[in-house]
Amino acid sequence: MDATTSRGASSSLPLHLIVDDTLALVTPLQQSFQRSQRLCFGNSAPGEFPLAANPSIVLHVLTSCNLDPEDLAHLEASEACCRREKSQAIAGPGHSIAVTASGAVYTFGSNNSGQLGHGNLEEEWRPRVVRSLQGIRIIQAAAGAGRTMLVSDAGRVYAFGKDSFGEVEYGGQGSRVVTTPQVVESLKDIYVVQAAIGNFFTAVLSREGRVYTFSWGNDTRLGHQTEPNDVQPHLLTGALENIPVVQIAAGYCYLLALACQPTGMSVYSVGCGLGGKLGHGSRTDEKYPKLIEQFRNLNIQPVVVAAGAWHAAVVGKDGRVCTWGWGRYGCLGHGNEECESVPKVVEALSGVKAVHVATGDYTTFVVSDKGDVYSFGCGESSSLGHNTITEGNNRHTNVLSPELVTSLKRVNERMVQISLTNSIYWNAHTFALTDSGKLYAFGAGDKGQLGTELVAQQSERGTPERVEIDLN
Repeated sequence: MDATTSRGASSSLPLHLIVDDTLALVTPLQQSFQRSQRLCFGNSAPGEFPLAANPSIVLHVLTSCNLDPEDLAHLEASEACCRREKSQAIAGPGHSIAVTASGAVYTFGSNNSGQLGHGNLEEEWRPRVVRSLQGIRIIQAAAGAGRTMLVSDAGRVYAFGKDSFGEVEYGGQGSRVVTTPQVVESLKDIYVVQAAIGNFFTAVLSREGRVYTFSWGNDTRLGHQTEPNDVQPHLLTGALENIPVVQIAAGYCYLLALACQPTGMSVYSVGCGLGGKLGHGSRTDEKYPKLIEQFRNLNIQPVVVAAGAWHAAVVGKDGRVCTWGWGRYGCLGHGNEECESVPKVVEALSGVKAVHVATGDYTTFVVSDKGDVYSFGCGESSSLGHNTITEGNNRHTNVLSPELVTSLKRVNERMVQISLTNSIYWNAHTFALTDSGKLYAFGAGDKGQLGTELVAQQSERGTPERVEIDLN
């Protein structure tokens, strides 16, 4: 499938994948952002860039910062080092998405709402390419219960499955289903680089670093008054109006935003504070984004954020990992099941330099700079990858502190990305992506979400096995 072009736009890299090398340039970026227009790209159409040859989103933002040519040249040279994760795999609630380096999309698993995008409601037990996207290069994907969203390199957003941006996993909205990818018309005037699906709401991040949300009920929970079936994006107001965001993460009724401050990177949170998952030292809800102050106290520059159903995690520039929120089953990695209402360093990983973190429903995975994977939390569905079937030791044993996933170590491949199901209603499965583009899967597979048929009477798989798809 030729998916290298999209409406004449050049290949681009989402801003949220480039963090480390821009820290020294945060101050001019901040100053420029405060002068930017409210519209996402003025009078330009999506796909039109101010740079002529192979432009990137970071350079697009920084061209208005009056930087010296040497600074821009340094940034452009360093960008090549940040293109590690060209491909992507998403372990959604019952269904799975794989995006290749060329922008092709494969889906498989549950399809009761058309969330696989193949024009029908039939389950798929093997990866199947979404043919209606031929000629469109997809760079990012998001999965929710019965819903899929895709972002193209031209800033367009495609959605299919349940026709609702605020659908709860077993709620009443979204009775109409869409079985093939459709452009989200209300986002045509916003150049989108990332989409995130949380319970009760959807969020998108624009190229200019602004966050927009859909739905959230009628109680002004994200700073605006909307109905659950609202299809119009609303700018996330408050503290982030004049601060550019580079990554968003959506959990159960809350949102995290990784933002550029004059002093470096920071994290804001908004939404439900149950279990302390907003990180402010309390369990109070926040209707507007609020800065998580604890990272300054810990002297940590966040570079990756992850929002689980009830807990959250951050990787710092120095490789330290912080977790906070509801600690049930040991998902925070602190050796207990206590809640933490502010970010706390996972001391058991003190000898590990982390580069990636992923969170789900009471589960957490960490990837080190050496490609090793550690997991902790709820062992249900064998989604932690430890598969400890020994006498007197149930394989569903919860893990209270980080443990090396030896089953992935035996694969003898360098892991770069983990994705796990972030849902409170579905049994979880997990994907592990290698730097060579190989994809391994384990956990629940009763709907085909592992990309293969299990043997009779089996509903899950405890050891990683390769999914027959090359993501390079």
